[in-house]
Amino acid sequence: MSLGALSVAGLALSRPSFAGGHADALVLNCMDYRLVDEGVRYFTQRGLTDKYDQVILAGASIGALGKLGAEWASTFWKHVDTAKSLHSIKRVIVMDHRDCGAYKIVFGAETIADRDLETALHRSQMIVLQKQLKAKHADLEFEALLMNLDGSVEQLLGSAKPQTAVQAPTQPRVLNNAPKH
Repeated sequence: MSLGALSVAGLALSRPSFAGGHADALVLNCMDYRLVDEGVRYFTQRGLTDKYDQVILAGASIGALGKLGAEWASTFWKHVDTAKSLHSIKRVIVMDHRDCGAYKIVFGAETIADRDLETALHRSQMIVLQKQLKAKHADLEFEALLMNLDGSVEQLLGSAKPQTAVQAPTQPRVLNNAPKH
């Protein structure tokens, strides 16, 4: 029986509704497979489950700044526009992470070898992105985060809403590429 016949027979098929509604934020984070679960866990602990749109670009902030290709920046800004239009977002949350391969490609491995230098580099890129956001969308708040490899998160710019301290997971992480004994 065809779908049309099912409708005629009085068996209404549900269709997905228009993608309207409300999301609190647009989250931009890196593609790094090592921290996918930690990112979800962090936003869940902040009470943002099903309350944010997500964009994933290698390097997160530097991806959005076009440092890995100008088209990446264009794509990011189109996502911001779309999330604002469809879901009435009120803020953009950018989560970079330590030991980022994209940062190594763009700035050199030596720039992230020192923790303080690495933090300063991420903060400087976030400040540039924050200024661009304010120029394009003055009404949107901006929050910059830096995730450590243990899943703990540092606030670089802005403030977390709701204010929640999120710690590293209590269970030790086992990476897929850990040496086998």
